[in-house]
Amino acid sequence: MTSRTLLLSGAALFLAALPAAAQELPDLDGRVIHAVTENAYYPLNFAGPDGQGIGLEYDVINEAAKRLNATVEWDLTAWDVMIESVRSGQFDIGADGITISAERAEQVDFTEPFITVEQYFLVRGDEDRITGAESFTENTDLLFGAQAGTSAFYTAVYDVLDGDEANPRIKTFDTFGASVQALKAGDVDAVIADQAASAGYIGADPGAFKQVGEPIKADPLGFILTPGSDLVEPFDAALAEMKADGWLEERINYWFFEYGEQ
Repeated sequence: MTSRTLLLSGAALFLAALPAAAQELPDLDGRVIHAVTENAYYPLNFAGPDGQGIGLEYDVINEAAKRLNATVEWDLTAWDVMIESVRSGQFDIGADGITISAERAEQVDFTEPFITVEQYFLVRGDEDRITGAESFTENTDLLFGAQAGTSAFYTAVYDVLDGDEANPRIKTFDTFGASVQALKAGDVDAVIADQAASAGYIGADPGAFKQVGEPIKADPLGFILTPGSDLVEPFDAALAEMKADGWLEERINYWFFEYGEQ
């Protein structure tokens, strides 16, 4: 699969290549699509100033449904039960910055990726021991904070450390935000975050955090659907059209680079 680099405001993202847009999208005849997210992954899904869920994933799923003549009903659930809730059919589609992986594809269906994001070290603003993966690995006193079961957790385990998910150098938290607060408090020394999430925390608390090192890896993100779902092809077609007409790139630009500056 190919992708093209999107460079804005010094940040690097990838707008995932999708199949060519169909001339006419499927018509879902007003179907109600039950979607679920966590509301804890800025800028993909989070609570806005009025408490309502907003973010790139809300926009993309709502726009896809609009183009397919469907409506969306949103619900919230915790990350640790999200994949199972979609796999079992409790919800039709799930969105939470979910990295497409072979292991997860055995449990749920995926749409094509709508974006690929690079993962970096986020550390305290005065941190001078960590310059990248090698320096972290070699200093056994350093600890990671991570939300259990997320791509950041697995990146810490398999791309930085020794592949042992029970490695005592990783402290797990219920939410990504909790891991960042632990970082600020000095309970851990680094978390792994994409460029936009890092920028959000750095901007919200000047001097408290900084991003260091080269990208550790790039993760393709997609939406999950119940196995065998008849929504996979319509959503892929809608995503392809949204890429082809520039809508998807405009919303990525807005949520990753413009929203926080308003």
